[in-house]
Amino acid sequence: MHITDLLKRESVELNGSATDKKDALEKMVSLMVKQGNIEDPEEYKKRVFAREEEGSTGVGEGVAIPHAKTAAVTKPGLAFMRCRDGVEFDSLDGQPAKLFFLIAAPDTKDNVHLDVLSRLSTLLMDPEFIDGLMNVDSVDGLYNMIAKAEKEKFPEEAKKEAPAAAEEASSQGYRVLAVTACPTGIAHTYMAAESLEQHAARRGVSIKVETNGQSGVKNALTADDIANAMGIIVAADKYVPMNRFKGKRVVIVKVADGINKADQLLDEALSGNAPVFEGEEGGAAGPEAEAAEESQARKAYKHLMNGVSHMLPFVIGGGILIALAFLFDMGAAGTAKFGSSTPLAKFFKDVGGLAFSFMMPMLAGFIAASIADRPGLLVGFVAGAMAASGGSGFFGALVGGFAAGYLILVLKKLLGFLPDSLENLKPILLYPVLGLMIMGALMVLIINPVMGAVNHWVNGGLTSMSGGSKVLLGLVLGGMMSIDFGGPLNKAAYVFGTASLAGADGQAISSPFMASVMIGGMVPPLAIAVACRLFPGKFTAQERSSSLTNFVMGLSFITEGAIPFAAEDPSRVIPACCIGAAVAGALSMVFGCTIPAPHGGIFVFGVVHNWPMYLVSLVVGTAVGAVLLGVLKKNK
Repeated sequence: MHITDLLKRESVELNGSATDKKDALEKMVSLMVKQGNIEDPEEYKKRVFAREEEGSTGVGEGVAIPHAKTAAVTKPGLAFMRCRDGVEFDSLDGQPAKLFFLIAAPDTKDNVHLDVLSRLSTLLMDPEFIDGLMNVDSVDGLYNMIAKAEKEKFPEEAKKEAPAAAEEASSQGYRVLAVTACPTGIAHTYMAAESLEQHAARRGVSIKVETNGQSGVKNALTADDIANAMGIIVAADKYVPMNRFKGKRVVIVKVADGINKADQLLDEALSGNAPVFEGEEGGAAGPEAEAAEESQARKAYKHLMNGVSHMLPFVIGGGILIALAFLFDMGAAGTAKFGSSTPLAKFFKDVGGLAFSFMMPMLAGFIAASIADRPGLLVGFVAGAMAASGGSGFFGALVGGFAAGYLILVLKKLLGFLPDSLENLKPILLYPVLGLMIMGALMVLIINPVMGAVNHWVNGGLTSMSGGSKVLLGLVLGGMMSIDFGGPLNKAAYVFGTASLAGADGQAISSPFMASVMIGGMVPPLAIAVACRLFPGKFTAQERSSSLTNFVMGLSFITEGAIPFAAEDPSRVIPACCIGAAVAGALSMVFGCTIPAPHGGIFVFGVVHNWPMYLVSLVVGTAVGAVLLGVLKKNK
């Protein structure tokens, strides 16, 4: 039994204080009770004090391990408290106790408390482990440090647990299932999956993780997997099929929690206390079958991100081909035929332009499909196409997508009176025909006129921006790319940047806002990589070894390379990277840099207007972020 299996987050106090031994024991008992494993808290406390009267559990070196075995305990548990100032505890060496481990063991034949005592004593014989307990600054850091120490001190267990977990999974199914999905389906999806798998393996828990990435669903969960699982984790920022989990206990969180809170999610999934997923009323599969606990804002965000994730390949692929058209046609720069004066350039521009033109229909279509399943796709797609041709652009497609999805939901309810014999007729005839008729009227009469005016006002406002206002926007866009490294704010800035690549007529243009967004997203991994080289004492050996990877990710405009560093030390890494990215975004605006491509990083610098100063902006922003990291981070 691992220490990390017994030690629950709610029973950890890193900034504890106590006036004396009695006060320390009472506070430790209170921490233990929070686990819910103490049936009679007063009886348990009495037994803890009775054990202490037999002899002090202060083992020396600033450590105390009080414990009690009693029928008042329903299942084994462990609590931890750190009191930096120390507490007089009658310890064997006469020194104050600063680190307290309290053990709770049920009154059974298994001497759990003796096993835990032995295990703790082995770890605590290492002075470096004690120093680590004194200096750890987060609960996650505590868990990781204990898990690492257990793995090093008991290597034979890891060898035994790996085949045992595999045997358990093959014979009894997986104890935990998970689904991960992020809007772009590139970095967060797989980082969350890896984090969950690593933490589960460390704890000997069998897990299967389905990834809903840009390349499709991988490692799909089967009906047998779902039937046999104790709990299910859905870490997703876009819609994933949910009704298959009806009747199971499901933990639904954002994808970033899968990266940063894996242990906590596993605890909840295994606790048996996660909410039961009720599914869609009537049992039909569909995106409406989302957790009741989710807020409407959260659902709307997931619908939006489903549209964005399907839109991005068209924007990125088409945008980069258009950028290549300009790159291969530099001889015609400044002329009306720039980008299409040669057969090769024309080929790239025609193909890229065609792909890019699907931006609005894909956005609206998959927002609608996320809301109303497949019947919403056609109506949403047409709404997006009408927005592109009707002048309402990105905003019209956005509103049209939501309107199309909810329109289909309304039609489903209105047509619910029809007999079952006509059920197959609804998705192939009634929903498409009625949906197109009503949606077309909405687009022509309401959405296009209103959102067209909004689009014109926004585009006009952006075009007229100059001087300080444009620089301020560049500052904000660059900073947003580095606040949550691929999260909602990052995606909001990126969607704004990609939307600015389409002019009022729907044609691709070179955008200064996209330039600020891209350079802001490149800075965080680059700043971290440079800081690892300039200030090696501020980073662990493992962190320094990833600096080359961060160079590559930063140059490729993959902001997510900064996530492991930000998760480990968010209060210092995020501000440093955010300031550096904001500086780069503002400088890009100052120098009038624009870019026609929505992705590509250093590889599309050739089509950046005023690329030398764009490079200078990148270097300055990276330097600012790296220096701030060196100043803010503590020595390792």
